[in-house]
Amino acid sequence: MKPVFYPVALPHLHMLDTAQCEQIHLAALEVLRRTGVRVHQDEALRLLKEAGAHISDTNLVRIPAALVEWALQQAPSYVGLCARGSDQVVVSLAGRNVSFGPGSDCPNYLDPRTGEKRRFTTQDVIDCIRLVDALPQLSFVMSMGIPSDIPAATGSSRHNVYRHQFALMLEHTVKPIVFVCDDRTDCEAITAMAAAAAGGLEQLQRNPTLLLYSEPTSPLQHSRTATEKLLFMAEHRLPVVHSPAPMMGGTAPASLAGGLVLGTAEVLSSLVIHQLKRAGAPFIFGSGLHHMDMKTTISVYGAPEFQLARIAVAEMGQYYGLPTWGYAGHSDSNVMDEQAAADATLSVLVALLTGTNLVHDVGYLEAGLTTSPEMIVFTAEMIDFGRQIVQGISLDAEAMALEVIHRVGPGGDYLSDAHTLAHFRAFWQPMLFDRRRADAWQAAGSKRLGERLRERTLSIMESHRPQPLPDAVKEEVQRILAGAS
Repeated sequence: MKPVFYPVALPHLHMLDTAQCEQIHLAALEVLRRTGVRVHQDEALRLLKEAGAHISDTNLVRIPAALVEWALQQAPSYVGLCARGSDQVVVSLAGRNVSFGPGSDCPNYLDPRTGEKRRFTTQDVIDCIRLVDALPQLSFVMSMGIPSDIPAATGSSRHNVYRHQFALMLEHTVKPIVFVCDDRTDCEAITAMAAAAAGGLEQLQRNPTLLLYSEPTSPLQHSRTATEKLLFMAEHRLPVVHSPAPMMGGTAPASLAGGLVLGTAEVLSSLVIHQLKRAGAPFIFGSGLHHMDMKTTISVYGAPEFQLARIAVAEMGQYYGLPTWGYAGHSDSNVMDEQAAADATLSVLVALLTGTNLVHDVGYLEAGLTTSPEMIVFTAEMIDFGRQIVQGISLDAEAMALEVIHRVGPGGDYLSDAHTLAHFRAFWQPMLFDRRRADAWQAAGSKRLGERLRERTLSIMESHRPQPLPDAVKEEVQRILAGAS
């Protein structure tokens, strides 16, 4: 009998089936109907009231299921992000496409030159941005650090910091930018800078190069400033992920199911507000569900429960047909060590196997307080490693190689066969891992992975220079910074 060839066999990671996603969805609808959310912003309250939500006690909003279902029908299932100055989509947020990038706003920097942990400076932020710009495994940029040498960085106003962070990213990478900011006025200034680089606001809307990351407040609250940012992005049809960070045992029930229900209710209530402002505006589904370690009181990143939460959140976003937001390349470790490497590897594989679309926090150590350039470079290697796994194995006639097996025959030699020449390059080759035998490794200096990682990180940071920003755009950015400060 002639064999039947199937094109490819893919590995799968699956947890919630459709009925279980429906169960979580209905529970979240019940939270919104019965318990409600606090909304501390007047325009959002007006929009909700006009749409049929029930408001009591000034700002307690109970949202009917029909309004949630309406909002879900309006939001697009696809969002594309473009490179600076281009109309070509380089980050496609749809289906099971997975794009990785770093995190934002760590106060501490683990200097690969000295091994010292210290406060971020502007030059450190620039070095990190250039590093991410150079790594093809990373598709977007976040600020990674809070530069301590920018005026007002330690004061009550953070405007100067967030706007300067964005200006640094705009200048030192062509990759799409996921930004954070303080309030609507920050959004206005940052959007104006991005529009200057894009050739105007209309061009930016058509070919978006930025995405806002913001958060409601767990449990079940929408602050004035966060809601104003959400409304601004909707009004201008620019993409946003408005992702809560419920912490099981602190700001959420101490169970994965309870935290998932709470976080889903918070995301859905955000989506309702967002779509009421402008139906069809781009919105990414995400919930940073963590748990509190009762021994240390930290919000844990390197835990099996955190990875289970990532799977569940991604599957809920896919159930809703929305682009999804996730985490990878992070650790609770304080240094780039074996613990950090294990956390990075597992989290990358989970993100790839679940098909989470936009995956951030590559390079985070100390549960999000420290950025390590070496962790970024190591995770990039693990992204290549993981992609090789999730692409599965081909089962077509060429891969099954029946004619090759017959031609070589028993006791034959495949090394010199044309099939080997055609296919051996498909096997993954590491940049950091060393496969040499002990004698060859010792002859080359006996360097451990950490030494090779440090050398590669510094080499990239010191040699890579991104495509420059046009002088006219630089001048406009500086004018915006001066006028908005």
